Amino acid sequence: MITFLVCIVLLIVGYFTYGKYVEKVFGEKEERPTPAYVNADGVDYVPMSTPKNSLIQLLNIAGVGPVFGPIAGALYGPVAFVWIVVGCIFAGAVHDYLTGMISIRNRGAHLPELASKFLGKYMRHIVNVFALLLLVLVGTVFVSSPAMLLFNLMEAKISIAIITFVIFAYYILATVLPVDKIIGRFYPFFGALLVISALGVGIGLVVTGSPIPELTLKNMHPAALPIFPLIFFTITCGALSGFHATQSPIISRTTKNEREGRKIFYGMMITEGIIAMIWAAAAMSLFNGYGGLSEMIAAGGPAAVVSEASLLMLGSIGGTLAILGVIILPITSGDTAFRAARMIIADYFKFAQGKMLSRIWIAVPLFVISYALTKMDFNILWRYFSWANQVTAVIALWVGAMYLFLSFKNHWIATVPAIFMTSMVFVYILFEPTMGFGLPLTASYVGGAVGAMAITALFFTHANKQRGTGFVLDEDVSGYKING
Repeated sequence: MITFLVCIVLLIVGYFTYGKYVEKVFGEKEERPTPAYVNADGVDYVPMSTPKNSLIQLLNIAGVGPVFGPIAGALYGPVAFVWIVVGCIFAGAVHDYLTGMISIRNRGAHLPELASKFLGKYMRHIVNVFALLLLVLVGTVFVSSPAMLLFNLMEAKISIAIITFVIFAYYILATVLPVDKIIGRFYPFFGALLVISALGVGIGLVVTGSPIPELTLKNMHPAALPIFPLIFFTITCGALSGFHATQSPIISRTTKNEREGRKIFYGMMITEGIIAMIWAAAAMSLFNGYGGLSEMIAAGGPAAVVSEASLLMLGSIGGTLAILGVIILPITSGDTAFRAARMIIADYFKFAQGKMLSRIWIAVPLFVISYALTKMDFNILWRYFSWANQVTAVIALWVGAMYLFLSFKNHWIATVPAIFMTSMVFVYILFEPTMGFGLPLTASYVGGAVGAMAITALFFTHANKQRGTGFVLDEDVSGYKING
């Protein structure tokens, strides 16, 4: 229990200390007009308040990631707590803040456009493929997971096919309607439910004195799967997630002032880390050890753990509300995943999005592909999602590092996590037997180190060439007046 409480405190302290330092390094400019005003179009560029943007950002980035991922990661034992805290403060929140703020400085641009500008034009095409792959996988996973939870909650009275259809119908509306019609209007209430349900489970763990294990670096996984690199691809949302780099630009287009950035981007990632801590702790302490947890996951997936933990901690009524909060998580990230995909495609091909029909004909093929993917095994989908997710996170971190390097600022706050996660991405793809090369772990570590060094060398070579060439970091808004 002490480890759990200390980790929660560290996350909160991290926001007020390291988060403030990251903000200082970046150099927010209160007087600088934001895309919400400069590019206002009534569809995607719409000024909204800080509380509203913050709760929408939390819902956008959360999904079932900070719930399902930590539940699976709990099998490794309390070492999962270490990754959540360290990853969230020094990697994930930095990743989210830099992505959101650099997007604000560049017309609310999405990651492919930012990668093209800062890492080289060829990167635009590569990142477009990765970002769209990730977003469609996220959208699909976040159809399947809430459908399973609702199916369990309603005790199979309605078929999964019907539930899936209803979720897809909602996703279509949320993808094509202006951002303030559904997302801006209802998400703040959903965000409150999410926070309350997570706090309810967390407080329940403390009040009942649940046997949350204390810190040990020993690998507790029943199948003895290696902590390095697998934990970094099991617990993504809640520690570091490239999906967030596709979501922050949505809110960068609705943020009124740069001074709000730390609350919206860094702060909501810290909040997600706290949610991840709560669910990891619940998974470790409520199911008779790691063997019991493993059996429950094998039998009913993380959704079964969520349902059982919520009912144990909060009773039938409170537990049902908590389950509904977890159901809302993926739905409110799934729709913005498709929305972000629609915006990325529109930006790539320079398609105006003012007319409804223009949005619909981009969105429909995405939903057709996603529906086909729902027929795949959920575990396989999650595995591909996790790898694509962390590759995207690595790209976003390198973008942030390049921006700071070219600004002559402390780029190491992004470069260090970028190097580390680059090595883990290489190790994972070399080691993973199903979707990777299935090499021995030692050989994979060597390959990961070599790959990370090569990418780092390329980064500094490109960065030094960019310096002194008149490179324009930010969009020029000097002639724009908010009230003018």
